[in-house]
Amino acid sequence: MICRLWRGWTTPENADAYQHVLLEQVIPLRIEARRIAGFRHIDVMRREAGDEVEFQTLMWFDNLDAVKSFVGEDYSVSHVPAEARAVLARFDDRAAHYEVVDRRDQ
Repeated sequence: MICRLWRGWTTPENADAYQHVLLEQVIPLRIEARRIAGFRHIDVMRREAGDEVEFQTLMWFDNLDAVKSFVGEDYSVSHVPAEARAVLARFDDRAAHYEVVDRRDQ
């Protein structure tokens, strides 16, 4: 299993707007609607970070081929649609990928 980690930052004034765009547009319409084979789920986290609000996504895939189906051969490139870019102050240009060596459901 592969975990794809990505982060973006916005102003406190734009944080709710970005969260809305992410949860109501980007995830359901640009990710889930594609029904990518091998895509398992996505976790979204938010935290206050001084004068910014940080968002972090963890996307879970069966393997790197599934990640490539999501973003292409250059699989570490960020997937940030225009509506998300409009309310983000900055974001990771590239996502990090981790091989999941152990995951324990409780």
